[in-house]
Amino acid sequence: MNELIDALMVLLVLMNLRLLGSSRLAACIRIVATEGIALGLLPLLLVWSQTSASSVEPGLSGRMIFLSVASVLTRGVLFPWLLLKAQRDAKVRREAEPFLSYPLSIIAGVLTLVLSFWLRSRLPPSFASGPPLLVPVALSTILVGLLVVVSRRLAISQVLGYIVMENGIYVLGLALVREIPALVEMGVLLDAFVAVFVMSIVTHHISRQFDHIDVDQMDSLKG
Repeated sequence: MNELIDALMVLLVLMNLRLLGSSRLAACIRIVATEGIALGLLPLLLVWSQTSASSVEPGLSGRMIFLSVASVLTRGVLFPWLLLKAQRDAKVRREAEPFLSYPLSIIAGVLTLVLSFWLRSRLPPSFASGPPLLVPVALSTILVGLLVVVSRRLAISQVLGYIVMENGIYVLGLALVREIPALVEMGVLLDAFVAVFVMSIVTHHISRQFDHIDVDQMDSLKG
């Protein structure tokens, strides 16, 4: 089962690199949706792995199933739907001129992965239990999300970066805590939902008022 979790982490790394190298907003939104669906299944795989390792019949609580379903629906369906709607309303298809070029973004993404593995090696041995890729991929995902936020000009792209950061924090929480209380998880999902919902509304109104959603051009506004 750990092999399946590691494969899921490898998929997450590939999706992050694909996100950094893509200029098409619709494709980027679908990448983040795929990540959301995969991460929604992660708690179930972790519980299955733990029970299998302890020679106990795998059992999934109703709370865990509820959290996974809620995560899949919000990260994999609701967030992408809101962002695709905002993209259609803004009538923008591509991120033409990011602050950091796409090849350099991919290189930076690989460097974040290397840095994350180094940081993982510096953590206490107590973090060594469980699938080996969980913590470094979580740290790398947080850094990739931050990189997207600071290197992209369009508001929709920056919202995607925020979601990716939240995905990384979610994986890191699962890696370090494993048993996330339902109220904490639902609180995180609610925060992310509010952020995406508000940014979708803001993006729509910016596009109506200024015919673009390039946040860099906001610096030129006076008075």
